[in-house]
Amino acid sequence: MINSPMALMFGLVLATAGWVPHGVSISALAKKLLGWSIIGLGFGIHLEQAIQVSAASIGLVLTTIFGTLFIGTMIGRWLKVEKKTGHLIAAGTAICGGSAIAAVAPAINAKDNQTSVALATIFVLNSIALFIFPVIGHWFELSQTQFGLWAAIAIHDTSSVVGAAGAYGDEALMTATTVKLARALWIIPVAMISSMMFKAKGAGMKIPTFILFYVAAMLFAWAVPAGEVIYQAIFQVSKQVMVLCLFLIGAGITLKKLKEAGKQPLIQGVMLWVIISSTSLAYILS
Repeated sequence: MINSPMALMFGLVLATAGWVPHGVSISALAKKLLGWSIIGLGFGIHLEQAIQVSAASIGLVLTTIFGTLFIGTMIGRWLKVEKKTGHLIAAGTAICGGSAIAAVAPAINAKDNQTSVALATIFVLNSIALFIFPVIGHWFELSQTQFGLWAAIAIHDTSSVVGAAGAYGDEALMTATTVKLARALWIIPVAMISSMMFKAKGAGMKIPTFILFYVAAMLFAWAVPAGEVIYQAIFQVSKQVMVLCLFLIGAGITLKKLKEAGKQPLIQGVMLWVIISSTSLAYILS
């Protein structure tokens, strides 16, 4: 069976070989399928466990979100990364990668090139995380719950979080999905704060609706327990759709996008990622 890292690699190979059809919007299709697969995962998450996991990790979630934003801003200034680009990279690292960047960008009136550079930077690190996080988790002998929590905090995009956690185990997947999507709810206040920071008049916010539908699916499964067999079937299908999403994401990578990330933004992204990954792992192991 093809797992998440393999799917991403196959997509990369196709894109590199030039075998991806140019008339198809790969990124749009991946984004749509990603949203549906996450909603489907909600049917397999037990509400009591979700509340328990979220409550246990709320302090760590808040500390890492606002700590990452602050440290990311400082690193960006030190490296002289363009201000809005640096803020988008910090926001993407702090919350949920591309979704956070997509929400914060209009809130600060970011230009297309600033947004694309931030997205490319986050995407490169996402791809690496999908491969190395399960290896590191096994090296440190993390439990399913520990790995799920670490993945939710230290990996950027929800797709890579779910991919890495799914490769580690179902319990890790449950923990990672719950914590990551609870974390993603902070897109709203972070986008509002960002708008005030940059004094962006007339700016708007685009909040991913799949978060709300994910919560609705989880609540429905809790309120109507008689459909447990069906819910588990939806959960398993959604995991496979997630693998397809990672294949499509890999197929959307081009050398041009990677080059657009540039040296300084990529250094900022790597430094911030190493800091948040190592400190959160140290805390989880303590």
